[in-house]
Amino acid sequence: MIRTALLPLLLVLSGCGLRPLYGGGAAGPVAQTLQSVSVAPIEGRAGWLVRTALEDRLGDATPADPRYRLEVELDDDISGFGIRSDDAVTRERRTLRARYRLVDAQVGTTLLDATAGSDAGIDVVSSEYATVAAEQTALERLAKEVADQIVARVALYASRTQNGR
Repeated sequence: MIRTALLPLLLVLSGCGLRPLYGGGAAGPVAQTLQSVSVAPIEGRAGWLVRTALEDRLGDATPADPRYRLEVELDDDISGFGIRSDDAVTRERRTLRARYRLVDAQVGTTLLDATAGSDAGIDVVSSEYATVAAEQTALERLAKEVADQIVARVALYASRTQNGR
């Protein structure tokens, strides 16, 4: 009974035009495009973290002859917003924003120009070491989140251009 109810639903879904982004696995067009992207150096500790996360997600090896170059500029900011009566900060927000461009390596034209970003809340405690450690942990997590957003957007771009859209 359940099978007969699911069959029409599956037929409707198959006609809606949805298809997997990474169809074809590692040999698919999107995965091949992502593997042909080199990441330009990014300034600072946050830049190193984001670049490493991007390289992990795009493929382990830097392509010998990259088809695309990813250029990223970061804005890393920590601001206090929880204030006690003695003017001491009790809460901070760490924000990591990235402006990135996907550039055709041969021609030099910008194919994709977009932004990504995320933020994290940090409790400020009496131990300065604990607060600094929390700030660094937040930066590591934010770098991964921003890298995920960038790779997802580049993959979507690759999917759309491979299909002539």
